[in-house]
Amino acid sequence: MLKRHAVIVALGLFASAPALAQTETTGQAGPRPASPGTVPAAANPAHAPAPKAAASTSASTPESRSAAALALTHEPTYDEGTAQRIKDAALSYSDLAVRGGWPTIPADAKFALGVQGANDDLLRKRLIVSGDLAADKTSGAFDQDLADAVKRFQVRHGLASTGTMTPRTIAAMNVPVQKRIRQLEASLERLENINFAFGQRYVVVNIPAAFAEAVENDVVVRRYRVIVGKTEKPSPTLTASISSVVLNPTWTVPSSIAKTEISAHMRKDPSYLSRMHMEVLDGHDNPIDPHSVDWSGTHTPNFTVRQQNGTWNALGAVKIDMPNAYSVYMHDTNQRNLFSDDYRFDSHGCSRVDNVRDLAAWLLKDQPKWSRAAIDAEIATGQHQEVAMAKKVPVAWIYLTAWMTKDQTIQFRNDIYNQDEQLLEATAEEAAFFSNAANHPLTAHMAQ
Repeated sequence: MLKRHAVIVALGLFASAPALAQTETTGQAGPRPASPGTVPAAANPAHAPAPKAAASTSASTPESRSAAALALTHEPTYDEGTAQRIKDAALSYSDLAVRGGWPTIPADAKFALGVQGANDDLLRKRLIVSGDLAADKTSGAFDQDLADAVKRFQVRHGLASTGTMTPRTIAAMNVPVQKRIRQLEASLERLENINFAFGQRYVVVNIPAAFAEAVENDVVVRRYRVIVGKTEKPSPTLTASISSVVLNPTWTVPSSIAKTEISAHMRKDPSYLSRMHMEVLDGHDNPIDPHSVDWSGTHTPNFTVRQQNGTWNALGAVKIDMPNAYSVYMHDTNQRNLFSDDYRFDSHGCSRVDNVRDLAAWLLKDQPKWSRAAIDAEIATGQHQEVAMAKKVPVAWIYLTAWMTKDQTIQFRNDIYNQDEQLLEATAEEAAFFSNAANHPLTAHMAQ
């Protein structure tokens, strides 16, 4: 235990600068190990093609969004080597911190393609330090090489890869290296507390990134946008096994939602339940008259509200069951327009999956009867159907705001639930306790 805390505390020495008080305001991803001269040429983004600009969301489909997400990389966010790679990235960033980190771009700086600007060389230096721009591109106007470097940076920060210096892009570039180190520390600490049984096939939802990955033979073969919990109703971290795929599911409304939201609707509009195709059931699943229910919201419901399957159902056409202590799961939605948003933290804790039928087909691929066409056909009947998995697939919901993939690309995401600092403060207190215990004759045994 002490060795693990020693690594965290040692890395944290670089993260105590006042700059940590600054708040990150970026959208979703980030740079890679940027110690000058330490990034292998094959992994240096300056030697990779710039990503193409994202297609217009107005014309996007679930399939096109999934294809675009998968095109970013086939490297898994989470595999058996992730923890070690995060350690390597933290050491690289610590070395960069000793060297002074990266320069700050003025918030009001102006940049335009083909036009010489006052801060062009400063931007070049910033991107060279993080490996986004080749080291010999130190001066010159904002040209296509510089725009491509900005795109690389944007992709790793989950920003639209436009190549233009938007306010959010500048804010992402100005997040201090010390804060990045602390993100790596917190992510490493979380991984060391996860006991996940990786399989040949598994699914990962990284909550801060709002993406799900289907991994097969250590390669991401599917990637999907997901909508996860609101900041006031966060999605939990967990490990479980996917046990079944439910087509045309009903939705049993959690009692907390029934007590608050459903009750509030019923007080305003007694016809709400019928309009939403919902029914009230007693403890034996027998229908009861909604008018006999106390909708004041002051008592814990002694009834169940269930929404019938159909186009109106909140779970959409597919539910992916994964029994766990939090009673959460993955599912479709009847509000698919939400997947076009960059900010996808809008659920009550479950994970809504874009192009979920494709994921269902992948999960059931070893059951030939349930091809994608067969799934679509069954959904079209409107009949409720639960398909048990012939072989359960491991699933992990993780909370990583920083990680490094096998190609040495470091990704960063916003700490949407503000959990990083809380975790690191608790870790520091625990480390201090055991450090003091080791020096006291009566408690030295506790530090062993």
